[in-house]
Amino acid sequence: MSLVWVQQVAYRYPQNNHGLASLSLSIEPGERLLVTGPSGCGKSTLARCLTGLIPHLYHGMLEGEVWLDSLRTVDTPLWQLAERAGLVFQNPAAQMLAHSVEEEILFGLENLGLPHDIIVQRLEATLTRFGLQAMRHRSPQTLSGGEQQKLALAAITARQPPVLVLDEPLSMLDGTAATELVAHLAAITDAGGAVVICEHREEYLQTLPGLHTLRLDVPTPPEAQAPTLHLHPVEAKAQRLEVKGLTVSLAGRTIHRDLDFSLDAGQIVAIVGRNGVGKTTLLRALAGLQKHEGSVRMNGSQPDLGLVFQNADLQLFNASVREEILFRVPDPDMELYDWLLEVLGLARYEDAPPLLLSEGEKKRVALATVLMRQPHHGILLDEPSLGQDAAHKAQLISVARALADAGQLVILTTHDLPLAAQADRLLLLGPQGFVADGSPTEVLRDGTAWDSLGLSVPEWVHAPGVQL
Repeated sequence: MSLVWVQQVAYRYPQNNHGLASLSLSIEPGERLLVTGPSGCGKSTLARCLTGLIPHLYHGMLEGEVWLDSLRTVDTPLWQLAERAGLVFQNPAAQMLAHSVEEEILFGLENLGLPHDIIVQRLEATLTRFGLQAMRHRSPQTLSGGEQQKLALAAITARQPPVLVLDEPLSMLDGTAATELVAHLAAITDAGGAVVICEHREEYLQTLPGLHTLRLDVPTPPEAQAPTLHLHPVEAKAQRLEVKGLTVSLAGRTIHRDLDFSLDAGQIVAIVGRNGVGKTTLLRALAGLQKHEGSVRMNGSQPDLGLVFQNADLQLFNASVREEILFRVPDPDMELYDWLLEVLGLARYEDAPPLLLSEGEKKRVALATVLMRQPHHGILLDEPSLGQDAAHKAQLISVARALADAGQLVILTTHDLPLAAQADRLLLLGPQGFVADGSPTEVLRDGTAWDSLGLSVPEWVHAPGVQL
């Protein structure tokens, strides 16, 4: 019997018209299903339908039926469905509830009513499997995005639900962690569980034998096509970002100590490193949002750099996309506003509440809000490709390139190596500082540097004929 049976299911969210187009499918024990498709096509909506969050927590218009392990989701209490399916959100911070890492894992186990010895056994095994032992007493709120993603995965898999649904589980993981997760998913399905993976980073999943693919599509509106860019050059007074003696401590832990580096304006700089190494903290310090020692200057002055957060939810709070982008912008340049809607594929969402959009769409709204303010020296992008399909990723690079060509500095942190390969300069960040600095070709093929951090580089980097 199928673990999941979906019959002509369609869903539309309240207050906007998009959601999930009608589809039918069944998922068998041991099945590995990859769900792909462009941003906003309904991958996250399908994940919510499969686990019962729709219709129990989302009250739009649902058509059709979903059966989960012989239970019809619309008729079954959510607590019963939670015993049969687990969902790892695209935004892991949204499902953090406890005060410590181990309490986060314990929460689900204790709610299952398991015997104490089984709970302890699963806790320790899970902490070990996901490499979380050293941070078991830390607050989830102090973790990096990638560490939060690993914790969310750990907490759900510890419950051992027959069906595991993962929404962009690789998006914030470094290459080594992504490879380890794929191996873990293979073990789950080998034991008879079913895994549904909604993901854009498909390169790490190609090693998963027997992977089936379901592609969701939406009609591509005119604004989603990459337009010609018309940014006016910025007459930047400062030509170089100088960072000297940068030291940052958080919750008693030193994240960066005495960092020294300089970056020229007019280029795209990518920063790559392991989960938890401090990439987000570094961007916050450069933006002036994180207390630090040392200096961050552009020709002797505090730089004006706009920051797009890794978690777009922290940056959005207005009632519509239009209000969000124009919020507190005196005398807004409406030509720039129209251009941003077009190039970022947001025109059809102009009147929609931004927090009801997909994660990829929210990320693009956050980028638009920063660009609308026209920061003088450049922008900082924290994991900008989260939730973005190939077309929108290409648009993102087009925007970044236009800004660089206009004399601005673009700094991005990412685990997306194909994205990093399109930068002008690539920095590899380790616990003690930068271990490699150069062109993407030089750094991506510096095996010694990557090995020193325990990071793996995809095989395509070294494939014959690959031009980086």
